[in-house]
Amino acid sequence: MNTTQPEGSLYTKIENKIATIEFGHPASNSFPSFLLQRLTDELNKLSQNKDVSVIILKSQGEKAFCAGASFDELLQIDDLEKGEKFFSGFANVINAMRKCSQLIIGRIQGKTVGGGVGLAAACDYAFATEAAAIKLSELTIGIGPFVIAPAVERKMGTAALAELTIAGHEWQNAYWAKERGLFAKVYETISEMDKEVDFLAQKLASYNPEALADMKRILWENTSNWDSLLLERAAISGKLVLSEFTKNALSQFKK
Repeated sequence: MNTTQPEGSLYTKIENKIATIEFGHPASNSFPSFLLQRLTDELNKLSQNKDVSVIILKSQGEKAFCAGASFDELLQIDDLEKGEKFFSGFANVINAMRKCSQLIIGRIQGKTVGGGVGLAAACDYAFATEAAAIKLSELTIGIGPFVIAPAVERKMGTAALAELTIAGHEWQNAYWAKERGLFAKVYETISEMDKEVDFLAQKLASYNPEALADMKRILWENTSNWDSLLLERAAISGKLVLSEFTKNALSQFKK
């Protein structure tokens, strides 16, 4: 079921050393700043929780996994400071996922755009359904996927990042994304995927938590500069969103 709360929702359930974070928003599970901050805080809190060995990240409903940043908020940006702050939202979430002590399993049930692709890329292991097509459409509105690019490139490589970005008007299907490393497994149905998500999470929860935490650190080696890099990238997007081109493109898009 999709959330009807206008600001969106975020719930965490902890059971048998598995924490499941579920987010939702009426606009195709997009993220307003408020919800991005809640997700960042939740990940930071779980990272300190010794009773949690693995995290599952999922969204509500059976349609879109995540439509990226809030379009309504994007339209309201009118100065550099607001722009930088807005785009820092996904920077903070990706850094929280990167630094989190636990491995994060992504459960991607449907279409994913922009920042949503960044979330999937920042998961340590991601399951998807055949409906989980992806798109990075930022160039089409005069900005770029600058904040999430390091996460996408790390997981999928420069060639895939270039293809997604330059052909930003095109959807790429879940099997394309799997071939390039974004998804580990793709299933026909959500129920098939959920069985496998639960199976893997239970397996990981039975392993030595110290070994899991050490593995997490090794997987994310050489990314310590992301704390500053992603915020620098947020500033680039924050500047571009004020351009005449982007303002016109956004107003056309809204119509």
